[in-house]
Amino acid sequence: MPNLEHPAYPAADLLRLEGLVPCRESQVSTLLSIFGERQQFSFPSIFIYGHTSSGKTYVMKTLLTTLQLPHVFVNCVEYFTSRLLLEEILIQLQSCSSGAEHTSPVCCDTLNDFVRLFKQAVASQELQDQTLYIVLDRAEQLREMEANILPAFLRLQELTDRNVTVILLSEIVWELFRPNIGCFEPFTMYFPDYSIGHLQKILSQNHPPEYSADFYAAYINILLGVFYMVCRDLKELRHLAALNFAKYCEPVVRGEANERDTRKLWKNIEPHLKKAMQTVYLREISSSQWERLQHDGGEPGQLKGLSAHTHVELPYYSKFLLIAAYLASYNPVRTDKRFFLKHHGKIRKTNFMKKHEKTSNHLLGPKPFPLDRLLAILYSIVDNRVAPTANIFSQITSLVTLQLLSMVGQNDQLDGPRYKCTVSLDFIRAIAR
Repeated sequence: MPNLEHPAYPAADLLRLEGLVPCRESQVSTLLSIFGERQQFSFPSIFIYGHTSSGKTYVMKTLLTTLQLPHVFVNCVEYFTSRLLLEEILIQLQSCSSGAEHTSPVCCDTLNDFVRLFKQAVASQELQDQTLYIVLDRAEQLREMEANILPAFLRLQELTDRNVTVILLSEIVWELFRPNIGCFEPFTMYFPDYSIGHLQKILSQNHPPEYSADFYAAYINILLGVFYMVCRDLKELRHLAALNFAKYCEPVVRGEANERDTRKLWKNIEPHLKKAMQTVYLREISSSQWERLQHDGGEPGQLKGLSAHTHVELPYYSKFLLIAAYLASYNPVRTDKRFFLKHHGKIRKTNFMKKHEKTSNHLLGPKPFPLDRLLAILYSIVDNRVAPTANIFSQITSLVTLQLLSMVGQNDQLDGPRYKCTVSLDFIRAIAR
């Protein structure tokens, strides 16, 4: 039974729309109920918000195109001034009313001119009989324009006395939009992030025809198991899936395994996914370079420019602070006296576990440490004497801002702030050199 039902639209179009917007059926159903029938007046303005890659732009484009509703779609980053924005809306309106691709240039200097030209543009019979939708993507840019632009768009239906609905798409909440002088409140709608089950379903739809759907779904399940904790971006995950699938298929292509040998396939792809983890979001090399690297079996560091974040330039004492933070995060407190004191005296032996039974601190992750321990280790590893000046404390704050350190707990703790080092061992080795 189809999830999308509306008496004003053909069932075949709604069924096709449902297949194009997986895991967003409830949001589309809400929008259809707000839109109503084609000739009915809809809500004057709708504000849709959600994190990046939550499907806002894609759903709106697919909905309006599939149901063939007259609309104007403008990206506010591309048209960054009020004049460019208003003129682009009028130019697209010409093509909506005439159906021709070639449009005449439009000059629109003020909002009064826009209202007058807008009424003329929607005077055609095609646009008078149904609702016109104006979609403004990346609408947070409207806050940088003149103060009257946002309130005017929110009540454009009232200003023009035409059947028009303005839809604002943004990644920030409405409370950060609302002008101080007040304005017409839009209907707000939230697009939640895709869950891991939603991502599994969406990404599994792109399986290559030469492989079965179950085989590709198992690959997506492995990919999400590795990347879901650090990356929820659907576009990035789709790029990673396309980039690493050839390596996953190698044992099947060579005849060393079949499509059901999940263990062999996982052992083959695991080291390559770990390499891809180093460059998620960064795009430090092109896709062709990455595929060549996988084919040759090389290391990421062999390519110039890869892992450029290991070559971050920091101030002199910030480097020592970061090294001290790493030592404090991964070394137990009981070892400080042995490692950082020259005349520590005799160390009492304790019954440690056997060497092969000891768990590496790198597997356990970084441990929090207090500020005074960080400074004590800093004073012991720096050759010359360092005074605890405001410069040192400001550099600690800068390292937290750069997310090289993270603050644990609240600032109002009586025993002072506690920190964790968030960088890898390779990063510290590069700085230590």
